[in-house]
This record gives sequence, C-alpha cells and structure tokens, in this order.
Amino acid sequence: MKILVAMSGGVDSTITAYTLLKQGHEVQGCYMKLHGKPGYHEENIAKVERVAKFLGIKHHILDLQEDFKKAVYMPFVNTYKEGKTPNPCAWCNRFIKLGKLLEFAKSLGCEKLATGHYARIEDGFIKVAVDESKDQSYFLASADKNALPYLIFPLGEQRKEQVKAYAASIKELQSFATQKESAEICFVEDTYVQVLEQFMNTKISGEVLDSSGKVVGKHDGYMHYTIGKRRGFEVKGAHEPHFVLKINADKNQIVVGKKEELKVKEFELDKINLFLDAKELDCEVKIRYRSKATPCVVKIADDGSAKIKLKEEVYGLASGQMAVFYDKDKVLASGFIS
Repeated sequence: MKILVAMSGGVDSTITAYTLLKQGHEVQGCYMKLHGKPGYHEENIAKVERVAKFLGIKHHILDLQEDFKKAVYMPFVNTYKEGKTPNPCAWCNRFIKLGKLLEFAKSLGCEKLATGHYARIEDGFIKVAVDESKDQSYFLASADKNALPYLIFPLGEQRKEQVKAYAASIKELQSFATQKESAEICFVEDTYVQVLEQFMNTKISGEVLDSSGKVVGKHDGYMHYTIGKRRGFEVKGAHEPHFVLKINADKNQIVVGKKEELKVKEFELDKINLFLDAKELDCEVKIRYRSKATPCVVKIADDGSAKIKLKEEVYGLASGQMAVFYDKDKVLASGFIS
C-alpha cells in the first residue's frame, strides 16, 4: 500500500514511518511548514531528511503557512479577542493535517495518510489509544468523518514507552528516543499572550465584577484570563479564592466568583460534528482534554446545533473549547462550546 507519513522530526512520526516500511508498505514522508517561528523548521527538516535517508524513502516539504494562518493562527487570535478560549490543535487536525495534507497525499496517489497520533480507527470511528495517558482522540474528534477511511494511526496500539524503547534499540534512531517532546501549541513560544501582543494592546486595566455586577477590583486586561483562572486580578476584601466566571471582551471586564459558581449542568454547541446518524445521544462528554468524562444527553436540532444536559455538574465550562462525546472508548461526535 502506498502511504504518506506526516513527519515532524519527532520520535512518534519517525517510528510511524519505520513501522510501516517494515510492514512492507511503500512509504513517503512529508514535513509541513505551518508557521514562521525563527529556527523552528530548519532543525526539524534536518531531522526529517536524516530519517528519510536512513529509511531510503522520498520526502516532501509542504508549505502550508498561508492555509495555517487562515484556518488556525488568526482564528486563535480572534477567539481570544472575543474573550473565548480557542482550541488550535483541533482546528489544525481538521483543516491542515487531516485536510490539506490528506489532499496532498491523494495527489501523490497515496491510498492512506499516516500520522504519529496516539489514537485508533475502527469501523469508521476514532477510538481511544491503548496508552490512555497519551491518547489524542480528543484533538482528532474535530476531523471530517469523510477523512477517516484514509487515515492510519500505527501508534494507537502502542504505549509511549514502547515507542521510545523501539527507537532506542535502532542505532540510527537512538537520538529520537531521548529528545525533548514538542510543545502542545507549536507556534506559542512561552505564553499565548505574547502572540496576542502582536495584534492588540494586552495591557489595558479593566474592572473586575462579582456575579451581581458590583465592581470589586481591577485586572490587567481581559485577554490575560480564561474561565476558571484564580490569580492575576484584584478582589477587594476577599477572604477566599475567586475564579473567573465570565469574560466581557467588549467592555474589558471579567466576572469573578467562588468555585461553586463555576458549576454548569447544561450547555450548547453551535454545530455538532457527528460520526454517526443520530438526533439524540446518551453518552459521555469531555469538556477539556484532561477532564473526566461526564454522562450526558445530547439533543441535536435540524440546523446542526445541539443542547447538552449533564447528569453530573462540571466546573469551568469555557466558550470556544471543544466538547467531545464518547461511548466508552469510541468518539461519537464533537463540537465547540457556544
């Protein structure tokens, strides 16, 4: 089978390519240039070239910077401007890695696109990886279901320590086993605020309100805060921790309250991304990558919007984040919180 492997210069994509080649497939590699962070690509491309030479495979450099800027980078900036919490990795997977890169794979005549993600695909569904501590099904849940038949995740059945040990056992790949893991958001150097500073003034003092609307303090600019944050703002006379409950971007205000006020039992999605035909789901939902799965009922309207009622309360629901719906280890749907 002819397979294109997304190669980043990291251990996961390197072992993915090596594994598929050992299985007898015709493998080509592809490195994607997604952003212009200085020095970032040169180092990674050198690693990809070294691996491709060792494996004896052809590799491509695909410049997707304009597509990435349009589909991921600027929506990231604009979502924070709106006082919401973006999920750039989910957008990147849908539109770039499992979108534009898949188009490129098909243009080469490849039957499949493989990546180093820790997840599985079975019977047309994304499933949780065997190594749940590294599972990336949450971030892949935004994928177009029409892309799934073309995808392979060879590491989905592996544990991370097995992958590193395998790399360490191969002389030419030993350095990949010990190198530092890549950052979660590839274009953020230290903090997301540094990215926003290129587009807006982030240091504008504003009002801190309590849930009744009373001014109780000051803050350093709404874009420094996300739902659930408990530091970096002033609350006069407070004797217990306060948390960000809401962000009013247009007025540069944040609303704060006690932890109990963060509790939510229902929410909505503007549009749900379904992997099955259904109008109602009785399942579990994760409202953040590392959050516990919570039982819920999902009711889907004809326009694709959805209302979710939780059977247990959750804390810190953030507008803009992705909700992912599971039936045990199987992804049923996803959507961005309104």
